[in-house]
Amino acid sequence: MLTLAVDEQVFPLAEVFTISRGSRSDARVVVATLSDGHHEGRGECVPYAHYGESVESVIAQIESVRDDLAEGMDRQALQSRLPAGAARNALDCAFWDLEAKLADKPVWQLAALEAPQPEITAFTLSLDTPEAMREKARQHAKKPLLKLKLGGAGDIERLQAVREGAPAARIIVDANEGWDGAAYERLAPVLLELGISMVEQPLPSGSDETLATIARPLPVCADEACHDRGSLAQLVGRYDMINIKLDKTGGLTEALALKRDALAQGFDVMVGCMVGSSLSMAPALLVAQGAAIVDLDGPLLLARDREYGMVFDADGVHPADRRLWG
Repeated sequence: MLTLAVDEQVFPLAEVFTISRGSRSDARVVVATLSDGHHEGRGECVPYAHYGESVESVIAQIESVRDDLAEGMDRQALQSRLPAGAARNALDCAFWDLEAKLADKPVWQLAALEAPQPEITAFTLSLDTPEAMREKARQHAKKPLLKLKLGGAGDIERLQAVREGAPAARIIVDANEGWDGAAYERLAPVLLELGISMVEQPLPSGSDETLATIARPLPVCADEACHDRGSLAQLVGRYDMINIKLDKTGGLTEALALKRDALAQGFDVMVGCMVGSSLSMAPALLVAQGAAIVDLDGPLLLARDREYGMVFDADGVHPADRRLWG
């Protein structure tokens, strides 16, 4: 029998974060805690309004399985009890954390994975004026991988400004569904000229069929268009890479399965995140091992992280302290 606690927690951001759909000054996360009376497991999720989620709706979803948990529902049963999304992610990761504590083994061993190693992660520059983005790029020019948020008029100028600010950095871009087919065809040569490595979700996920009929001179990654394994069939021929986020897959369990199936079908894999704390990043780093691109910089965007937060240094983001998770 498991008991459940669920609550909202708010983390102020170090500075306002902007993408094509809007701006925010804090990260509102939901934490689920499962207890057997002796041990506790925690999982964090980040509700995303673009997917019809709110803090309130996600808490309600989690609360809806309180009785099921008390009656013995386990992690495998959870996969069919709740749909993929933030609520299931929090519970799934809480289950993994609890299972690790009960077994006195790290999650990577329970999941039959190799011991995790540090991974170089992207650092995200939010959408702003070209001048502001040039200055931000200059400040972070020594980071090995920068990710630019784009998605509107002035994107060419933003790209050029960032390359001027960080001439040696590897750069990827995320349009957050902000372009159409014509914009992609116009911008692709500029991306190549500036040495951009990848473009993420250039077209709206419901209107991306054009990607199957036009040249893709640099890799195109599915983000909003890819949630779980059920997404893969319609991505074939349109995308070269998928972005796995645990808040989309509904947890670590499905994320690991999605990674396996995507690689088997010839997709490259990126592992990303919403803006959350190290409690969100800890399970994602297990999926990120060996990924083509890792984008787990959420804690770097916060004014403060959790106690025992994950370590970021020149070697990348390091596996979590088990006092935090796993």
